[in-house]
Amino acid sequence: MKISSTSQLDRALGAGPLLPVYLVSAEEPLTGGEAADAVRAAARRQGYEEREVYAVERTAPWAEILASAQSMSLFSSRKLIELRMPGGKPGHGAKSLVEVIRAAGPDVLLMILTEKLDYTTQKAEWVGAAEGAGAWVDLPAVDAARFPAWIRARAKREGLDLDEEGVALLAARTEGNLLAAHQEIQKLVLGGHATAGAAEVLASVTASSRFDVFQLGEALLAGEAPRALRILASLEGEGTEPTLVLWAILQEMRNLWLKLVPGAPIPGVWSSNTAQLPQAISRFRAAPSPRALFMRLGERASRADRMIKGRLAGNPWDEITQLALEFAGLRVLPLTKT
Repeated sequence: MKISSTSQLDRALGAGPLLPVYLVSAEEPLTGGEAADAVRAAARRQGYEEREVYAVERTAPWAEILASAQSMSLFSSRKLIELRMPGGKPGHGAKSLVEVIRAAGPDVLLMILTEKLDYTTQKAEWVGAAEGAGAWVDLPAVDAARFPAWIRARAKREGLDLDEEGVALLAARTEGNLLAAHQEIQKLVLGGHATAGAAEVLASVTASSRFDVFQLGEALLAGEAPRALRILASLEGEGTEPTLVLWAILQEMRNLWLKLVPGAPIPGVWSSNTAQLPQAISRFRAAPSPRALFMRLGERASRADRMIKGRLAGNPWDEITQLALEFAGLRVLPLTKT
């Protein structure tokens, strides 16, 4: 059984006896955490009084977990076993995880908590076993287009009536961060507001935007240099590895180049920002020499890579910023000979 929204999960949990297994994967910590809380609450209502929690990383006590899944609870008639697997990879324990899933039943409820599963992992045997034995709660991220509607609905759920200006301002100030938006809504409610507009939001909100590398690619393809700079500053401030940021930019560059070259094959090229590609294609085709521009971008990327590896003096974030700005269509400092 596949579940793709929290409202669908709530309906399923209230429809009758719980399923033996719930696999919860989510791109957003807030939605993943709330889905897990909903399963726990339903389990308590149905008599699952004992709870065991295991962390699954590179290794895990699989023999102990399996023995627990196959045995009755010592303190109650039912128990919940919770496997927290942040990376979504059971490693060498994949076969053991399938056994644990198959051991779950009416008196032993299994919940597996992970981040968003990549395409390869989604096809793994243990994922299929979990979905077949129970429910796979797969919660996607809330993209920029749906973010205002999410804020409006979340505010209404908390008893707050936000007007259009208030929704727009809150969306702009907490872009990409559901948890921050939720917290700001709670602050407004706790502050005694039943209704709020731009003035109330501005007085309450904090600049807590969280960006990721794919949003950076979106901004670069769209030619939104100021937004790209904000995202880069946020990523650097959060301690994101520059290698990951450079990789994301190179993925978008490669995808764009192959789209610009007629008949070029594109195996293995992936981008979540296809809606912005036409803008980037038009911008690059308008350049005096698209090939020369790509060569210059490639040299900047190479310089950043060498700085990351310590083979070239300099701050890789500075070079990545120059690369991003030129990719977004701005004139930047000329390349220096090294």
